[in-house]
Amino acid sequence: MILSLFTNKKNCIFKIISALLTFTICACAFTLDVHADTPNYEEAAAQRKALPIQSNGTPNWPEGPEVSAESAIVMEVNTGTILYAKNIHEELYPASTTKIMTCLLAAENAALSDMVTFSHDAVFSVPHDGSSIGMDVGESITLEQALYGIMVGSANEVANAVAEHVSGSIDNFIKLMNDKAKSLGCTNTHFANTNGLQEDNHYTSVYDLALISSEFFSNELLCNVANTPRYHFEPTATQPDEFYLNNKHKLITGEIKYDGIVGGKTGYTDLARETLVTCAERDGMKLVCIVFMEESPTQFTDTVTLFDYAFNNFHLVNVADNESRYMPNDSLFFESENDVFGKSGNILSLDDTSSIILPKTSSINDTSYAVSYDLTAQEKEAYPTALAKISYTYNKVPVGYAMLCYSLSKAPSDATLGGMHTIYIDVRILLIIAVAIIILLTIFGSVGSRAFHHRTFSSRSDKIRYRRRKREFKRGRLKNKFK
Repeated sequence: MILSLFTNKKNCIFKIISALLTFTICACAFTLDVHADTPNYEEAAAQRKALPIQSNGTPNWPEGPEVSAESAIVMEVNTGTILYAKNIHEELYPASTTKIMTCLLAAENAALSDMVTFSHDAVFSVPHDGSSIGMDVGESITLEQALYGIMVGSANEVANAVAEHVSGSIDNFIKLMNDKAKSLGCTNTHFANTNGLQEDNHYTSVYDLALISSEFFSNELLCNVANTPRYHFEPTATQPDEFYLNNKHKLITGEIKYDGIVGGKTGYTDLARETLVTCAERDGMKLVCIVFMEESPTQFTDTVTLFDYAFNNFHLVNVADNESRYMPNDSLFFESENDVFGKSGNILSLDDTSSIILPKTSSINDTSYAVSYDLTAQEKEAYPTALAKISYTYNKVPVGYAMLCYSLSKAPSDATLGGMHTIYIDVRILLIIAVAIIILLTIFGSVGSRAFHHRTFSSRSDKIRYRRRKREFKRGRLKNKFK
């Protein structure tokens, strides 16, 4: 009996130990399997850092730094010059940097005072664990508040509500997003939602997003919204809660200090990893820096590195102040020193706001240029007196352009003119006017002659007297002729 109890107890202990060993082995196997499937993000970042930098292949171009982003770009907003390029056309997931396009379209198609109401679809079509500011169905905020909710709080449901307000439905707004992207020159972009939530068919490239961001940061209102570190929502009749939104962009909050920040937007999904858009302005250059597929916090430190590279190695060159080369032969009146009026000044001149971006070690004489007289509608609207566009390249890299404009009038530089203004007249216009006057005089002279020879008389006696004088005039001419 005692032996039997001992044996049973021993068996129980053995079974317990066996079970514990089995559980431990299974747990270790599961842990090993999980770790085997978990990506090594540090190793992936190191591999990305070793990827080639395409802009370094341009002769005499300042060598750009290595960054751990899969793709990265630095673009100057006003000229479109690409200062740094690494896989800039690769199609990747943008995550919440998508919201830059959402806010751009909202600002273009609605008023700040518009009330944006939250529908059931706007609130519940986004995951509960995603970025939001906790808006409920039926609540309303102004469009201005919505912009801050999207850019500062990265609120997914607010992006959807704005889309419905602007276009009537989320699907219609997504179509508007893709149409706008095409109009800006994007060729590697397709939007599938308003907020950047992970979808296979939702992608863009850093180059395309730089085009979109350049448009965004050309809007002063959007710059102010995108450069807000903290925003206060106060309760209203249509939104009862009071709360604060804190920006996660460390260059905007000042956690990482950098002079000249204009604004930016963060983004993250498991597949996109960290994405970041930032705009900064110094010495007349407004730069957009975009990095895709980074690991935190290097998206911020790499952005600083790229900004330093760009600001330290490039400068803005005003074309009108520095261009001394002879301009194209087919610019009919670029210099009017030899016109029929003598030396009267410039009939055509370069727009004094046109600038290009060059390495600090180079001058405008190191560039090549091409002339185009086929101006776009946007260019004609921006430069009403423009006749041609001069496009500049540096070792085949586009670095900006200048507009060749018709000068209607200019203030003289000679102080002896006493403040008078010299008016420059196109000779072609004078010739056209002169020809028109001659034609008119010819026409009216002919009509007057016919009127004289076909005159009418008020009475018979007037007619007789006119004929008699006419005969006497002819006789007098004949007598004079044969004298």
